[in-house]
Amino acid sequence: MTVSTFPFSLSELQQQFPELRQGSFVMLGAAAFWLDVVGTIKSLVLVAPADDQRLSRFQGEQHEFKSRYALKFAPTNHANARALRDTLPWLKPDLLGLNTSAGTGDRVGLATPGHVRAFRHVLRDAPGSTLLPIFAQQSIREMRRTNRTPDDVMTDATWGAFEAGWRGKLGADADHLKTPADIDACVAAGFSFYTIDPGDYVNTTADEASPTAVEAQVAALPWKDLETTQADVEKNYGGRKVKLESRSITFDEAVVLKAAAKYGGAIAHIAMMYRHLASKGIPFELEVSVDETETPTTQAEHIFVVSELKRLGVHWVSLAPRYIGRFEKSADYIGDLAAFEQDFAIHAEIARALGPYKLSIHTGSDKFSIYAITMQQTRGLVHLKTAGTSYLEALRTITAIDPAFFRDIYVFAREHYETDRASYLLSASLDHAPLPESVKDTDLPALLNQFDAREILHATFGSVLTARGADGRLRFYDHLMALLRANPEAYASNLEAHFVRHLEPFVTRGRIYMDWQEILRVR
Repeated sequence: MTVSTFPFSLSELQQQFPELRQGSFVMLGAAAFWLDVVGTIKSLVLVAPADDQRLSRFQGEQHEFKSRYALKFAPTNHANARALRDTLPWLKPDLLGLNTSAGTGDRVGLATPGHVRAFRHVLRDAPGSTLLPIFAQQSIREMRRTNRTPDDVMTDATWGAFEAGWRGKLGADADHLKTPADIDACVAAGFSFYTIDPGDYVNTTADEASPTAVEAQVAALPWKDLETTQADVEKNYGGRKVKLESRSITFDEAVVLKAAAKYGGAIAHIAMMYRHLASKGIPFELEVSVDETETPTTQAEHIFVVSELKRLGVHWVSLAPRYIGRFEKSADYIGDLAAFEQDFAIHAEIARALGPYKLSIHTGSDKFSIYAITMQQTRGLVHLKTAGTSYLEALRTITAIDPAFFRDIYVFAREHYETDRASYLLSASLDHAPLPESVKDTDLPALLNQFDAREILHATFGSVLTARGADGRLRFYDHLMALLRANPEAYASNLEAHFVRHLEPFVTRGRIYMDWQEILRVR
């Protein structure tokens, strides 16, 4: 650890810089860094010896300070975020391994301070917990809908974590990547965790197809890319029995062919994406996601997918099958909880037997009824992924500040819901959502708790954030961001309260799990 030789005290600096954000203050060797806020304008401030090379890493205005020290005001842009990650190593995304982890997506770029507060809150009461955060997380689809880039996502999370004084390990999730170009953009931005989404190649028609149709689908698979043959797959899996902790899973010919027909194309795509990512020569972690499909992943299909990926040399840290039940956006789990636990427990056994790797919970926002189940059954080998719920907390924040503006957003969201819902699994109905004119200003926050209104507001985030009026100006975005920037404490407080509920089930109190080294020992 670097010993600080910085000659000025925090209190001394605060007298000269009253807007210094104390939580961000860092002394590193002979230099100090902090975030300064004037109104809603944030700047990085660096004080260091005039000949300190770190001064040249940052863009900005440099001035003489005192005692042969220099002072630099640096804007919170992409280049300076990169320089800050290189200078303060804990802000650089790292590999999280098999530790319990949670991702907190941020569609407006201002949520990270609230996310940090929530992690601190739950970890304060659980010393020794393995729970680690991913603050930078957004899918390529969401970036396109919000006109953001991978650099935007990384930069916003970097400044948010710095402002809030996060000092622990963190990751950065390039989510739901579908093409090599997606990978390239996220590698350039510095992500550490890459979620491959082969959903376009999952053939769910195999679930209901006739045996003859399944055989035709198997014959049409890209066998060259799979580096095997249909005959070898049938030979390797026919009659195979995989022994788990509570049962054995047996493959017969029909099970093998259906699994191959359904997931063969996806497996080939994952292997191609993995090799492209590996060719970049960077440290990374991979997540495989087959959750955004119409039908659940059976236990046998789970085994088939991971066995084939291992055969192809793919290494991953977490996997997101399509679980039974309904995982709708920003709503609790819909389905039979007992059936979910029974099914999920077997998936967790497979992950321990054929891994170990974490099971990932996608569309994980607000699934409060299943969090304890997933933590218990995986014994801590679990990753939670949330996104849209932070946007909804932004809307909750503005209901108290500018109810008329929120009402306008709700009217607009209702008008665009039927179009925007097309890419989501949603059951909200306009008929069941309260009419805007029927809701008093004082009751507007309750719309964020009403099932149909909540899903409508979630699904339309992209349209709201990019909508333009007749004059060509952004209709909602600028005012929404201005309100959130002017009221950072309100937004962070709402996020903290909301995410404490998400994270508490994932901190380890007592002996409900084994760490991954112990799992390897007992295997």
